[in-house]
Parts: sequence; C-alpha cells; structure tokens
Amino acid sequence: MYLGGEYLGGGSCRFTVWAPFAQSIAVSLVSPKKSLIPLAATGNGYWTGSAANLHGDILYYYHINGRTSRPDPASDFQPLGVHNHSQVIDHLAFQWQDDDFRCLPLEQWIIYELHVGAFTPEGSFDGVIARLDELARLGINAIELMPVAQFPGSRNWGYDGVHPFAVQNTYGGPDGLKRLVNECHRRKLAVILDVVYNHLGPEGNYLNDFGPYCTKKYSTPWGDAINFDDEFSDGVRRFFMENALRWFSNYHVDGLRIDAIHGIIDMSAIPFLRELADDVRIFSAANNKPCYLIAESDLNDTKIVRPHTEGGYALDAQWCDDFHHALHTLLTSEKTGYYSDYGSLDNLAAALRGGFIFSGQYSTFRKRRFGNSTAGVSASRFIVFSQNHDQAGNRMNGERLAALTSFEALKLCAGIVLCAPYIPLIFMGEEYAEQSPFLYFVSHIDPELAGAVSRGRRAEFKAAGWRGEPPDPSAESTFMASKPDWNLRAQPRNAAMSGFYRELLRLRKSLPALRLPDNCNLEVTTYEYDRLLTIKRWRGDNTVLCIANFSNTAATIKMQQGKWNKILDSAEMRWHGPGASAPDAITAGEIITMPAHNFIIFEELSVRLTPPHLNPLPVGERKQ
Repeated sequence: MYLGGEYLGGGSCRFTVWAPFAQSIAVSLVSPKKSLIPLAATGNGYWTGSAANLHGDILYYYHINGRTSRPDPASDFQPLGVHNHSQVIDHLAFQWQDDDFRCLPLEQWIIYELHVGAFTPEGSFDGVIARLDELARLGINAIELMPVAQFPGSRNWGYDGVHPFAVQNTYGGPDGLKRLVNECHRRKLAVILDVVYNHLGPEGNYLNDFGPYCTKKYSTPWGDAINFDDEFSDGVRRFFMENALRWFSNYHVDGLRIDAIHGIIDMSAIPFLRELADDVRIFSAANNKPCYLIAESDLNDTKIVRPHTEGGYALDAQWCDDFHHALHTLLTSEKTGYYSDYGSLDNLAAALRGGFIFSGQYSTFRKRRFGNSTAGVSASRFIVFSQNHDQAGNRMNGERLAALTSFEALKLCAGIVLCAPYIPLIFMGEEYAEQSPFLYFVSHIDPELAGAVSRGRRAEFKAAGWRGEPPDPSAESTFMASKPDWNLRAQPRNAAMSGFYRELLRLRKSLPALRLPDNCNLEVTTYEYDRLLTIKRWRGDNTVLCIANFSNTAATIKMQQGKWNKILDSAEMRWHGPGASAPDAITAGEIITMPAHNFIIFEELSVRLTPPHLNPLPVGERKQ
C-alpha cells in the first residue's frame, strides 16, 4: 500500500492512512468538489479507499471519528502550510530527463552542503539551479540539501519539519525539487537529501492524532522520541521506511543523510536503521540505481557502517565530527565545550589515520570512555569537513571559520580536508571564504512558540558560558544575515580562495594517490614543537606528500627521501599568499622554509622500488 494520496491516473485516486485507534476515517475533499469519502479498515490499523472523476488539484483533509479534520500524515504537498489541507501529486506527470545519469560511487563524491532558503536571494529550488554550473566548475559532484520537508512558516533550518513526505511550499514544492534533481543529474551532480527521523517539530505536528508515532518510553533533546520499538511501532517504522524510499523513487535523489541518529532510540532485535538499510539495498538492486544512506552520529560507533556479519547496520557512511573538532581547535585554539578534548597535532594525525580519535579512550568532556575502534572499516565510510551547518549555526553568533582565523589558515584547512583520505564535504560559501554568519533561524506561526525558542536559545548559550545577547531566531533579519554574499567571489582575495579550492579539487580528482578514500596507503607524521604535520599518500607509482605548517610563524623541515616536484603552494601570490619560499623541485637532504599556515603539496618524481609502508624512515624531520 502507498501511504497518503496516490494518483492512479484518469482522475482516480486512492487514499491510505495508518490510524490504529480510529473508529472511522473519511477523506474530506476540499477540491475539485466538496465531498466526504469513507475509508474502510483493512487490518493492522490501516484505512483505505478510492475516488474517481477527480480532475484538477485534489485538495483534502482526513476526517477522524467524524469530529476532527487533519492534514494527511503522508501528504506529498501542503500548498498553504502545515495547518491546512493536503494536495495529491501526480508523480508520473513530471518529465524526467535523467535516464542517462549514472551516479558516481560514493567514494568519489565531493559534497557541497547548502540550505535551499539561504543559499540564494530567491530562496528556492530554482535559485539553486542557477548556481549549479558554478558548483560543477568548482569540482563539486554531489550537493547535499538541508531538510526540505514541510515546516511552519517560510524560514527554518528544516529540522522542525512536521510533514516528512511533503516538500516545502515556499521552496517550490514537489515539482521544484524534481526540477532541481533533474538539473543536477544533467550536470552529473548527485543529490543527497537531509532527512529527520529522530523527532518531529512542535508546530503543525498532527501525527499523534492518527496513532502513536511518538513514545514517552524515551526522551530526546527535542521531546518525546519517535516510536521505533514500543507498542504499535510496526506502523511507525513502515511510515518512515516508505518515506525514505519515496525520496529515491519519486524524486530520484541519490542519497539520504539521516540526521542525529543518536536520537533514534531503538532496542528492538532488528533496529530500524538496519531494516532501513536492507530495504534501501533491495530497492537499489531492483531499480538498478545506487541509493546511499549517510548517518550523522554523536556516538563514534562503527556499528553504524559495519556489515551485518559484524553486528552492524550496514549504512554506507557517517559524518566524522572528531576530524572537524581536531582541525578546528588547531586553527582557533578554542577549548570550551566539546573542544576541550582536542587541540594537538596528534589528535589530527589520529583522525587522519583512523577517522575517530576517541575509540574507547577517556573523554574529559563526556567524563567517560567514548567510541570504538575503526579497525577494518574502509575510509570511504567517513565524511570529513572543516565546517557545516551545525558547527557554525550552533555558535551563538553563527561565525564561520573565515571569521575565526586567518586567510592563510583557511587555505591550510582546505588543503587538509581535500587531501584527507576520506570523503570531503564543503559548506556553502566556504570555497570563497564567505564572511557572513550562518545563524539559527525559524519562523513559527505561533508567537508563544517563537518566544519559547528565543528564550531557550538564550538560556542554552548562557549555560554554556557565552556572553552577550544571541540573535533572535524568529527575526527575519537573522535569516537574511545568514545568506551568503555570492558577489564576494569577484573580490581579489575571495576569487583567489575560490581558485585555490578549484585547484585542490582538480588535484584530488587527477592524482591517483588522492583520488579515492584510503587510509591504508598513508603515513602521517607530526612535529608538535614546530607545529608541522605531513601527510604522505600513495597509489601505484604515484606518491604525494602534503606538508602543513600550523604555526603562526615560519618553520623549516628537511626532506629525507626521494625527489619531489611542488604542485601546489598556498603561499603563492596567485592564491593571495605572502609569497612562496619553497623551491619548485627538491631532493632528499634539502631544507625548505614554510611561512605561517603554509600548505604545500609535492609529487614524487622517482618510481618507488619498495612499498612505502616498509620504509621505516620518516618523511621529514625537524631542523636541528
């Protein structure tokens, strides 16, 4: 059964809803003609029925027990917002032009995260389409959309969605999302959609009028948990299972990023996430279409991506916060909150080697041991970044990294992320050193709820030791301040940064040593005293050496092996740097001087005679 209103063609439509406690359910048509269509109970809490001769926009509510009218929980579209009628969408009517699109394997993705409402002045799917060519020229091959499920009002991060199947009306609705995916695929760009299965937003949330979608058995930071393992949870699990598959089938998306899975509390023998991965894999095989699941997790638990044979859920990848925290603290020296566990080059080296830094060690922030080992887990299972919506937006003033560190440090940061042995993610505007903040914003229709959100944010930041008054999430000015200034790309410094990112991405794609995630053919060496870090990666006869100076002053390093050709130097004036001091070619024994926050990539010229991992010599040494 297809949940919601399914258009069958020729003016016919079938309606199906799960309401296990209802005594009666009817479809209350608003358009094309007002009428009441009774639904029949079909077992296991489902109700279904059909209607014919429905032409034009089919607008409706569900009428529960002859008393209460509510939008469809599985509505495809809420044209007038979360509190009003639902609309049936004929998904077969859209003219897809992506038959020739073949999605790259996940391991080759360069991901660009964006917020549809904030990314452009238009704040729409069509606005994003206008910038796709620029993203493709940059070297991006996958875009990730923050949630687009219908939320209250017109401004929201998207994590307050209450209609998980409906596409936000102010962004362009279902057809707008389809146009965007279609145009992405025409440009060989994959599309990842952020979905939220750990909670529902507070305003316009009518799901519990139909059934026990939430349970008081557990609580989350956002309220009652979604009911994945309590009584009547089969219907809830199926609801979210179908939601995932519908994004793949009706909207042709290539991957789902599942928000904060640590908020999905499920003690059942076959957890929801494992079952979801199995169903998506079956759908993928049946449709000859790669479909990926990516988790956001605060658990440092490789069970999420390990196969079933190792007791895992077999999701395809997960975000790696440890990598971000290690890099951020080195560049900003921040040590508050969860950053208190990080701050050394050895932390970053551990993240480069294994993804997780905490794999069972004691965490002072958490006051307990944390994480498990990544041994045996492919590097292609981890997505790394220096910025994302959470890491900027959950700061009181929403500062991006460009507001917290120097221009040279930003290039160093880009080099580390894009040469790391994992899948990289770039946050919108990062590629040209966007200065505007990315703040938390909402536009709840209920003024009491809007006030509660503002008070809650103030209390949260005060408890965390932040000083001052945070921007009001409900103010339109907060949202407008979060829009990147696309025109900055024309400024010399910003254009140089954009060019630096473009060159880094070109090298990542063209050099065998950098092309694929791989933390086996890897050596990472740190020189804590001089704040130097080296990354050596190889594949076949191609070997690349990256040297990063995290110091605020110049540093020197002696090359110990081979002959090397410099292929990228962040200090060069074409990248708006202070001027390069490293030679274009260098051999073993020579010493190079690196300006502060310099990042250099060398390519080895000689053919290696023995595997690099058998060579005991370090790749560099601190000058004595």
